[in-house]
Amino acid sequence: MLVVTCVKQVPDTTQVKVDPVTGTLIREGVPFIMNPFDTHALEESLRLKDKYGFRVAVLSMGPPNTEVTLRKALALGVDEAVLLSDRAFGGADTLATSMVLAEAIKKLAEKEEVALAICGKQTIDGDTAQVGPGIATRLGYSQLTLVDFIEDVDLKAKKVRVRIKHEGRHQIVEAPLPAMISVLREINHPRYPTVPMRLTAQEATITLWDNKAMKLDENNIGLKGSATQVRKIFSPERARGEIVGDGVNAPEKAAGLLTTKLKGEGFHVFTYLDKNDVQ
Repeated sequence: MLVVTCVKQVPDTTQVKVDPVTGTLIREGVPFIMNPFDTHALEESLRLKDKYGFRVAVLSMGPPNTEVTLRKALALGVDEAVLLSDRAFGGADTLATSMVLAEAIKKLAEKEEVALAICGKQTIDGDTAQVGPGIATRLGYSQLTLVDFIEDVDLKAKKVRVRIKHEGRHQIVEAPLPAMISVLREINHPRYPTVPMRLTAQEATITLWDNKAMKLDENNIGLKGSATQVRKIFSPERARGEIVGDGVNAPEKAAGLLTTKLKGEGFHVFTYLDKNDVQ
């Protein structure tokens, strides 16, 4: 049986810059990485492979240079890597993205039964956390989100039991297979590839599926199939703070600054002395 892991190549957000004129991301010279949440999804898929004997396939939709990210996945022990790349897929929002990924999972399922699809909770460039649930809805899979531990996969009963993290508590949930699981970072610590695996990954074959292979209606994918569109990206502007004094007698200076600001807003300010301050 197959575990499908969905990963995304994202810009290293610590180095992203925005063109102030066009309002678009400056991609030249910006390094790309595997989405950090997806590294944990990949690790969990590999652990399930080690424990239950699954085969692991990794899917990614993106430009041709996404091959670099897929080779990193192969170096960790993934059995199959599929790149979904076509200009028709470009400009997709979460609705159109989940459409393409769901159809790709269906295509994989034609050859081998899919038990689980796993992805990270969200991507660091979009932060929507909608793609995983979107895939589950389109495929009719059980939907398990915010998972920080997979307790058991019972292939005979076709059930999976997971632990879901809520604010201040956990919930144990059992659901029928196949299931879509989106994981949190707390679920594991990703492994590192060995040198021999790195070398093997460089020679491995990555399957390319463009829209000729997928045969999807172009009105439902990419920019045409997106219900939302990004008009502009910009860095939020914040007013600069003010440094007052040199740090000596900070409480008194803070009180004085607050009094000045309040008076400037038209408030009446009264000062009360502590009885210990009265001589």
